[in-house]
Amino acid sequence: MPELPEVETVVRDLRPLLVGRTIRHVTVGSRKLRHAWDSAWDAALSGAKVRAIRRRGKWILVDLANGSTLLLHLGMTGQLTVHAAKDEVADHTHLRFALDRGKDELRFRDIRRFGSATLFATQAELDAFLNARLGPEPFGLDPAYFRDLLKTTRSLKALLLDQTALAGVGNIYADEACFLAGVHPGRAANTMTHGESETLRAAIETVLTNAIEGRGSTIRNYVGGSGLKGSYQNRFNVYGRTGQPCPTCGGVIQVTTLAGRSSHFCATCQPPPRRSKNSTRVAGRPTADRGRKKG
Repeated sequence: MPELPEVETVVRDLRPLLVGRTIRHVTVGSRKLRHAWDSAWDAALSGAKVRAIRRRGKWILVDLANGSTLLLHLGMTGQLTVHAAKDEVADHTHLRFALDRGKDELRFRDIRRFGSATLFATQAELDAFLNARLGPEPFGLDPAYFRDLLKTTRSLKALLLDQTALAGVGNIYADEACFLAGVHPGRAANTMTHGESETLRAAIETVLTNAIEGRGSTIRNYVGGSGLKGSYQNRFNVYGRTGQPCPTCGGVIQVTTLAGRSSHFCATCQPPPRRSKNSTRVAGRPTADRGRKKG
């Protein structure tokens, strides 16, 4: 699923292409997205001028001059890109927004249909929807707020994936941030010291900033708003690198399941919490070898 860096890249790509433009009309390929597309929105969007495009968590907000906002979520495989109107329309393109001058259009494509597009008539309606689902952004996060978040017995991984606690972080960047901070993703959040809390908070911001600079991570379907792939997947330290050497100590990257998601870590750089009888076994290195240091 596209996470904060991928969505931010889409927004930055689309901003110079869309702001100030007028939507001429909407062509609907399929109304069967995660949430059905309301046919009344076709007319509501026709003739609407794009005032701004921005991001909130993993959501894309297209603000219109008439006061309404088109809210989009890319789901697992969504793509939001601008194409020449004459370009062939790819399979699974569900929405096409023709732009003024008639030469290009914004297209929403989603193979697995977990994405969504919804038109909110007012800012108040939009705020109510997002505020019920999203915590604060991870950039410039108040240290005291973050320490309060950690006052839970949940694992760090579960906490970081909780969008109501912190908006935008997903599986990839939770793993990468925990590695950079030197903490195991399965550790109970309330066992973190004050110093470890600050280190993790800073690591989250660093990883996300670097990923945005790399235009996000393309593992399967993701492309930015201009159609270009991301490159940050080439800089992963642990995510998706099960069985490969840790870039810091040379140990073997392992994987376990936390909060229902695959979670990658180095057992040397990120000491695991004590195992309980019900803990999930990890894959990567045989138990006897986990503590071996690079010779």
